Amino acid sequence: MTKKEISAEIERVSGTRAVKCMRCGKCSATCPAYGEMDILPHEFVYLAEKGDIEKLAGSAALYRCMSCFACVERCPRQVEPANIIEAIRLRFIRPQGANHLKADDIPALIDGELPQQAIVSAFRKYSK
Repeated sequence: MTKKEISAEIERVSGTRAVKCMRCGKCSATCPAYGEMDILPHEFVYLAEKGDIEKLAGSAALYRCMSCFACVERCPRQVEPANIIEAIRLRFIRPQGANHLKADDIPALIDGELPQQAIVSAFRKYSK
């Protein structure tokens, strides 16, 4: 698949146009996972626009995005970095059948302070 085709696929799956991004960095500045990411939300958008997503395959940031949509709310151009990150994540997970979170991992994650909804949401997110 060419880079242009990859970019078009990410646009189709995410429902957002990466080309609208002006790289202001507001999405990255508002991201609560900023300190945990080696690739920032605005960089994801840029790489998606160029179809150069292979750099993201081993990135921890791919799984650090919490899908809180703070980046979406902050973007002045209505680019949706969280949706783009999700589309890229799915592109790597689906062909490999490699889920980041498996059902057997859940008991170790249960914490009395953590809402059960958070665990269910994480399981849905990481096991598509």
